[in-house]
Amino acid sequence: MRDGKLLRALAITLVCALGIYLIVFRSSYFTDPILLGALIFLQILAAILMKFRVAFLPALVVVFLLAGTAVPGQELWISVRWVVLGAGAAAGVIVWLRSDYLPLGALHLIALACVLTAVVSALVSAYPDVALLKALSLLLLFVYAATGGRVALADGENKFLRGLLLGCEVLVYISAIAYFILHLELFGNRNSLGVAMGVVALPFLLWGMLVSESRSVRRRRILALLLCQLLLLSSYERAGIIAALSSSTLLCLALRRYRLMLTGLAIALATAAVVVTIVPLPTVSPADDGSLTSRFVYKGKREAGVLASRKSVWQKTISSLQEHPWLGTGFGTSATAYEKTEIDKKFSSAGPVTREHGNSYLEIAEWVGIIGVVPFAVLLLLVAAKVTRVWAWIRRTGCAASPAVPLAVFVAGALVHAGLEDWLFAVGYHTCVLFWIFAFMLADFAPTKASLPVMYPYPSLFGQRFHIACDTQTCTFS
Repeated sequence: MRDGKLLRALAITLVCALGIYLIVFRSSYFTDPILLGALIFLQILAAILMKFRVAFLPALVVVFLLAGTAVPGQELWISVRWVVLGAGAAAGVIVWLRSDYLPLGALHLIALACVLTAVVSALVSAYPDVALLKALSLLLLFVYAATGGRVALADGENKFLRGLLLGCEVLVYISAIAYFILHLELFGNRNSLGVAMGVVALPFLLWGMLVSESRSVRRRRILALLLCQLLLLSSYERAGIIAALSSSTLLCLALRRYRLMLTGLAIALATAAVVVTIVPLPTVSPADDGSLTSRFVYKGKREAGVLASRKSVWQKTISSLQEHPWLGTGFGTSATAYEKTEIDKKFSSAGPVTREHGNSYLEIAEWVGIIGVVPFAVLLLLVAAKVTRVWAWIRRTGCAASPAVPLAVFVAGALVHAGLEDWLFAVGYHTCVLFWIFAFMLADFAPTKASLPVMYPYPSLFGQRFHIACDTQTCTFS
């Protein structure tokens, strides 16, 4: 404790001394808007780092969201996100080294092997500079997720989850105002809107509705959930709809809420009928009959088939893998997708870097080759196995209040969505950042196999233990 106070006092002294020096000897710096903005940003970042366990993860998510949305100063946020992620990785390592309650496991070691594989593939890439930078971004993400990211859940599970649910509600309300009132493409394209609503917001809001402690909070979350569903269906983004359907179905089956599942499906179909009537598709063929099947399954192009927009992209990916079978084209680079490469600016189906309707699993195989894809496959299998164990535990106990429940549901839906879009290892995209942070958090939970009613022990991130007393209806923390 004394060491912490001493370091804080030393940091404040150094900052004050630097400020006095700049005011007295370099006052011209304060007339340069760029330098002044950089100084203000560094001060804000320093304040966030001082409250690392509580404030950093929300700040990181907000910065990556701003970098991927059509907001003023988007280009600035695109650059700032890497500074914030790097600072979080460095601070996370310091926090981890000063503690003994966050041991590294097999998942984290496999993640390190993935980074090493990415570096090797980058060295043989036709674009080594770009590939190495992308491998570095993956390293920063994994380091933060394995160290500092896990701390966000340690200082209070309920506080973390309440903040997460509130963030999802705010995101939905802002999106509804932007799309339905201002007619502003906030996320840049329909694909990103579908990801934000179907992969991220909807499963968390559904879980939040089920565990709401008061009637007013429950009603508020139901409203946010309905708006989220409306936004998702208005995007016509099939991958997002499938992901939302998968995650919500898994949650309802695990909790044996069959009536809720059927009611939700009926509401979704009714909402889809309204959307087809009032929200047009960007392009449709003359043969489009305006039915739900035509709009949501074939996207107005029935004659082209269900996978018309994906077959050509997947075939190009497979062809590229056949040309570079062993070590791939280099992490984050692909000769078949573009000729000019640069760091991913945002997830965009029309951008020069990402391909429309790619497949994250095929894409990583193309990037790192048959040899390099092995650790990535093991990593994903470990994550999927953890989700399966948590789902089986929820099914057996009916306990919905555990922090593992929303994390597992989100990760499951994201894994389904990654088979239809290519964001899973695109570190510049906000959902990629969320996925790996939450996947590493999920690895800290270990439900037992005891029968009800029992006390279910979870390893606390601070070396102590807390329990969840479950019966068939509720779960209480102690």
